Amino acid sequence: MKHLNENQHIRRTKFRMLLNQFSKYIFMLSAFFGLFFLVVLLYKVVADGIGSINMEFLTGKLSTQPERAGIMGAILGTFWLMLVVAPVTMFLGVGTAIFLEMYAKKGRVLGFIQTNISNLAGVPSIVYGILGMTVFVRALNLGNVVLAGGLAMSLLILPIVIVASQEAIRSIPFHLSEGSYGLGATKWQTIQRIILPAALPGILTGAILSLSRAIGETAPLVVIGIPALLIPFPGGIMDRFTVLPVQIYYWTLDASLVAEYANLAAATIIVLLVALFILNSTAIIIRNKFQRVF
Repeated sequence: MKHLNENQHIRRTKFRMLLNQFSKYIFMLSAFFGLFFLVVLLYKVVADGIGSINMEFLTGKLSTQPERAGIMGAILGTFWLMLVVAPVTMFLGVGTAIFLEMYAKKGRVLGFIQTNISNLAGVPSIVYGILGMTVFVRALNLGNVVLAGGLAMSLLILPIVIVASQEAIRSIPFHLSEGSYGLGATKWQTIQRIILPAALPGILTGAILSLSRAIGETAPLVVIGIPALLIPFPGGIMDRFTVLPVQIYYWTLDASLVAEYANLAAATIIVLLVALFILNSTAIIIRNKFQRVF
């Protein structure tokens, strides 16, 4: 009987080792599969679009002639959109996270709110576009201007910023706040001088990554009615505008009629990827520079 148990143990051990090796190769194959198609996609985009990138393309206006078309209007529109999205999202997102973590009473109501915030982070982006069109464009009669688009995009990434800020606040060791209270500090003084500075790297990282998502979103702005027409450069938050993803979308549609628009769309994708790379790199630098060990 003892010999039989030892054989069973050996067989189980060999089976687990084989299963481990099999799982390892499956996961490795999955990673290479995704990387392969990513490299192919990047190669195709760069090969088609790099020849169209020049100063005239980057600084020019939209045109019905592909060889004269530029994306400065879309770049400025993206810039103005982020000027609305960033402060609105940071103020409301961080403020909500502080209230939920530091002031709200634990209970069913708080649990219900937390669950719904987490669920909102997974809602399709087009739903936020419909909400933005209903509330900001029609009810408030703002029209398809920068402010309406920025508020709609803020709703899209607000749950993500709230969750990221909450996780950053929760990561702060409990003894820091207790020590602050023990020295006579009020709750707000503790939040302002202890918790927020310590949680700042995580908050900023989550916020910047959320802004990266907002820059790449198209569906909410298309629903709102953001055009890709020959409009003047936007100069404020109440001006009509277009953004890089919307311009890519419309040029991709136009490529079925005029082949040159496919190259313009690829060139715009390269510009958008560079902007996203800069934002993501900034998030990494901030995290590494300001991260502290407590």
